[in-house]
Amino acid sequence: MADVARKAGVSQTTVSLVLNDPDSSGIPQATQDRILAAVQEVGYRPNRLARAMRLNRTETLGFVSENIATTPFATKMIRGAQDAAWEAGYLLLIFDTGAIDSPDHGERERLAVEQLLERHVDGILLASMYHRLFDPPPGLLEVPSALVDLRARDESITSVVPDEYQAAYDATSHLIEHGHTRIAHPTIDDVTAVAAKPRLDGYRTALIDAGIEPDPDYVITEPSHTAGGRLAAQRLLGLDEPPTAIFCFNDQSAMGVYQTTGRLGLRIPDELSVVGFDDQDLIAGELLPGLTTMALPHYEMGYWAVQHVLDESKPVDPVQHVLPCSLIERHSVAPPR
Repeated sequence: MADVARKAGVSQTTVSLVLNDPDSSGIPQATQDRILAAVQEVGYRPNRLARAMRLNRTETLGFVSENIATTPFATKMIRGAQDAAWEAGYLLLIFDTGAIDSPDHGERERLAVEQLLERHVDGILLASMYHRLFDPPPGLLEVPSALVDLRARDESITSVVPDEYQAAYDATSHLIEHGHTRIAHPTIDDVTAVAAKPRLDGYRTALIDAGIEPDPDYVITEPSHTAGGRLAAQRLLGLDEPPTAIFCFNDQSAMGVYQTTGRLGLRIPDELSVVGFDDQDLIAGELLPGLTTMALPHYEMGYWAVQHVLDESKPVDPVQHVLPCSLIERHSVAPPR
């Protein structure tokens, strides 16, 4: 800092004010520019550890989630959190806790939170790659925290999740607007998947609001992967009065519907309309025809969570926030024949 001060022709105190709080320093802009040029010329880097001790904050946030390296949604969620942190001058520390179905996953989450607390992070985001309920590690209560795409069972911590109900309502309404009345919804019976019930409720309500009586034969349960989608399509298209449209639980099951439809010699969307859920990059845009689907707000959830954690004026009590999903129209929906 002494080198910077000599190069810029100012005192070390002036350099410190400009580097630590330029907006409130009261130093003329021309002097600030001269100091910053000197910083670049001599290669000075402020001591962040000393700054953290002086300000009693480290300007770092922790991001903890499972399967970050292998989940297609992780990139968008991390980018949203990273962008918000970067804009606020914060660094994001990322922990991957591995497979969620591993027996020690809960312990890994707890240890990751403890490691971050030992490093005196200013806040923690604990994220999931699918909407679920869980019992949060107690350490999250020690610093400002937010849950991303998951919720605490006791709602003791702020969370941000997709509006599953409205998204399903919008997807079903999109099919109704194209003239469909025989709309099926393959769902799942996994009790840990929090999204299943609100999506089913949104689907049913959209039908009722349009004056269409929901047909129980059009709601079936199969696993939410491609093979499950193939089985669901076989069952639904084998009915005496098959649906003219299918609103799938996710894009993976929609891909299975595509496969069965093609095997049966039917064309999408001429003879069957399909809507997915997720807007998964490697599926929705690559299928032929392109899949109309509901996009989950992964980027927006990551961004909102960081903003909330850093908001000094936020409510004292935890907030359970929902964000809308967007309808991404491609070419898998047409009026029924």
